[in-house]
Amino acid sequence: MDLLFDSVQSALLLFISFDKDLIEIVGVSLRVSFFATLIAAVIGIPGGFIIAYSSFPGKRFVLTCLNTLLALPTVVIGLLVYSFISRQGILGPLGLLYTQKAIVIGQVILIVPVIMVMTIAAISRIDSRYRMTALTLGANKYQMALVIIKEARYGIFAAVIAAFGRVIAEIGISMMLGGNAKGFTRTMTTAMALEYDKGEFVLAVALGITLMVIAFAINLLFHFFQGRTVTDAV
Repeated sequence: MDLLFDSVQSALLLFISFDKDLIEIVGVSLRVSFFATLIAAVIGIPGGFIIAYSSFPGKRFVLTCLNTLLALPTVVIGLLVYSFISRQGILGPLGLLYTQKAIVIGQVILIVPVIMVMTIAAISRIDSRYRMTALTLGANKYQMALVIIKEARYGIFAAVIAAFGRVIAEIGISMMLGGNAKGFTRTMTTAMALEYDKGEFVLAVALGITLMVIAFAINLLFHFFQGRTVTDAV
């Protein structure tokens, strides 16, 4: 208990003094997670809409695959991406390995299924009369899609927030593709693992507290948008 108390006390001092290493690591985590979530949203939201409002052979199989990908371990994604961007890989000449771009690529693969599945669920809750009314009033397919997305916006926001929460706390992809280089690819989770291995708990505890605060804020936003989605459905 003394070790934990002393570590927490020292961690709070790091916050108060705006420790350079702490700020740097948090900044890297937020940066790669933000861009990964942004790219995944650009891919996942339209993809989820198309799947939700399309009828094609094998649709049920596609949905099953997406739901299966939700449980895909991060180390599997890390190995897959590593095989492509390593020196011997197809994308080896681009020099992506052990960069923030490599982490973003892996994280995008991780959360695109999350955004797509939750977008499909959000859009599926929308009454079909919205679609029919928009088409009856002369809206084209693009305008109709905007109407549906607007009605499902809270569910879609919840999907994006959940995806961000997924990547901000992952460690496998960041470690395998980023290499945990100080000042470049060291994220909160990889730094915590490193500090634990070194037996230095102060920075690890400070990063853990930061991650918990971010996770708490993300969950507040997630439940807020989920609540709005349920309210709108009622």
